[in-house]
Amino acid sequence: MNLLAIDTSSLACSVALQKGDSIVERHEEQAREHTRLLTPMIRDVLEAADLSAQQLDAIVLGNGPGSFIGMRIAASVAQGLAHGAGLMVVPVSSLAAVAAQVFAESDAAEAVVAQDAHMNEVYLGAFGRSEEGLPVPLFPERLQTQTRIEELDKSTSAARAAAGSGWARYPGLDAANRGLLGRPATVLYPRARYLLALGAAALAEGGAVDPQDLVPAYLRSKVAQEPASG
Repeated sequence: MNLLAIDTSSLACSVALQKGDSIVERHEEQAREHTRLLTPMIRDVLEAADLSAQQLDAIVLGNGPGSFIGMRIAASVAQGLAHGAGLMVVPVSSLAAVAAQVFAESDAAEAVVAQDAHMNEVYLGAFGRSEEGLPVPLFPERLQTQTRIEELDKSTSAARAAAGSGWARYPGLDAANRGLLGRPATVLYPRARYLLALGAAALAEGGAVDPQDLVPAYLRSKVAQEPASG
């Protein structure tokens, strides 16, 4: 299977291409450089794999939640490329991509991912490890203030990793959940290569959409709305 995965929902601009069993990737962490970096990265991985866009089976999009501007950049590029090549888009959670990397690099049974949503909030997702080693949501992704995450069970805390940039950005979140989290993970931002397996699974389950039907997972409907209390 030939899949192109892209994610610009965070500080990282990340692209990966799977051609059969081989993966080519480009990943850079630079603020406000996604517009400049993304298209050349895509061109680079296609050339490295000796593929054209028309030879892809689908485009896997890190669909947030995350930066509004970053998500729009990736969504627009994915839609344009898919339209031109006659492809479908497979939207995948960017938080799940972080959890997938945690599972690939550790023996953690659960991963709680928090990404900075500004306004004293984080985008929160929690995932268990499937038999295939892929992340399975434990509850729907949401905005979370710096308060206790009620769904977390203290009995499984030792096998639970905290990942994403939100924990360091908001120490109050970590303090409110002390005793519910085990090891800290070093994975801060989504990496496109970890979208590939998630995208392949979603594609097999009918999770692809026409480019014009893509709906980014913003979670917050208005950038300028007042932050939640707490």
